[in-house]
Amino acid sequence: MPTAPAATSDPVTLRTLRHRAAGGQKFAMLTCYDATTARWLYRGGLDVMLVGDTAGSVVLGFDDTIRVPVDFMLTLTAAVKRGAPGAFVMGDMPFLSYTADDAEAVHNAGRFMIEGNADAVKLEVDHRHVELIAKLDRAAISTVAHIGWRPQRTPRTGVPVVAGRTDRGIDELAALAVELQQAGAAMLLIEQSTAEAARAVINAVDIPVIGCGAGPDCHGHVIVLQDWLGMTDWQPSFAPPGGHGGQALQDLARKWVDLVESGRYLADGGPYAMRSNIVK
Repeated sequence: MPTAPAATSDPVTLRTLRHRAAGGQKFAMLTCYDATTARWLYRGGLDVMLVGDTAGSVVLGFDDTIRVPVDFMLTLTAAVKRGAPGAFVMGDMPFLSYTADDAEAVHNAGRFMIEGNADAVKLEVDHRHVELIAKLDRAAISTVAHIGWRPQRTPRTGVPVVAGRTDRGIDELAALAVELQQAGAAMLLIEQSTAEAARAVINAVDIPVIGCGAGPDCHGHVIVLQDWLGMTDWQPSFAPPGGHGGQALQDLARKWVDLVESGRYLADGGPYAMRSNIVK
């Protein structure tokens, strides 16, 4: 059992990720929602984590990501950072936390930095959010602009939509990426797009581009932790499981149930004994 993180000893910063991207070194990223898991992921070498609003599904049990309260996300983000203080931790700004009013958006983003101890915030955007990105930049808040498919729009679209399936769509996505970079976005995250669209975005900007099912060329790649662990009943096509974590957890649960129900647990009396002599 390792006693120290296997990841880089120096804290990972935005500058670290920019150097990796510029040098052609890809970086891995997973979602994470608690301190204990963050600690073990970091020990495994994972030093970039997203506290995603997917917590609405995998933690709270909703069918979508739009029901996650801001305070809940702040609590999770701070927990992950405590578990892996050397990692670069992004806090995902949930539905309606940044769309009603720019001043409220800057305030909520600031809470992620102060209360959540996040290194950056991620928000789903299009061309209508360019000025907001600029305001966040003026407030010295590092932002990751999420483009392509935006899950918070599921109630309007009904189904996930693949981005960049036409030349026009690719051109529009690349132009948006340039606008967001010029406004001050620190990084981009492009979700569920064709490889051609992701490549066009990468070629159009000078900041790191993270893919979530967006082809092989992105500087970093992220999927949901539970998908990677094989704990979800449905797997996205771009997130094949790396193991059988769900089955392993089920087997351990059964083993514990059998141990207790059989009467074998603490059958020897347990680890604690009464003191036979009390010194007066």
